[in-house]
Amino acid sequence: MKNKEKHLYNLDELSDYKVASDDPDVRNWEVRDRDNRVIGKVDSLLVNKTAKRVVYLDIEVDETIIDAKHDPYAKSDADVREFVNKDGENHVIVPIGMTRLDNDNKIVFAHGIDHRTFAETKRYRKGDELNREYEVIVLDSYTRNTTPADEKTYQEDDFYNRDEFDRDRYKK
Repeated sequence: MKNKEKHLYNLDELSDYKVASDDPDVRNWEVRDRDNRVIGKVDSLLVNKTAKRVVYLDIEVDETIIDAKHDPYAKSDADVREFVNKDGENHVIVPIGMTRLDNDNKIVFAHGIDHRTFAETKRYRKGDELNREYEVIVLDSYTRNTTPADEKTYQEDDFYNRDEFDRDRYKK
């Protein structure tokens, strides 16, 4: 990945950040896709210090996703794959705005993303540093069937102002 600047921090590594008292701490909650299939569990919360908020849930994916062995992005016209998930890469990020919480049952729903999309999304190994290039790859994976490619512009100063990061957007 080209841009090595750190944009995301695990909440646990920031002593001056914590989950607000009126918000649930979703770590260890089960994550389900739009079809109510288990995706994994929330391992940690990822903070963007510039935006001063949690922008992603770090999901440890369920074995069923790793075992699905989908070819990420399938074959292109040039017969080239965008990436291949490697052994040990068992985490994926989900923008907080693409989730809905079931507080009573401690479940996070990634309501706009299906099981196949999760299986085809670029994963990473826990502890690896995440950069903007990875964020764009993941966001494109989640929105590739719903957003025309010509509308996808990711300016540095407005990246976290996109709807996918608006946690209030999907509240009931």
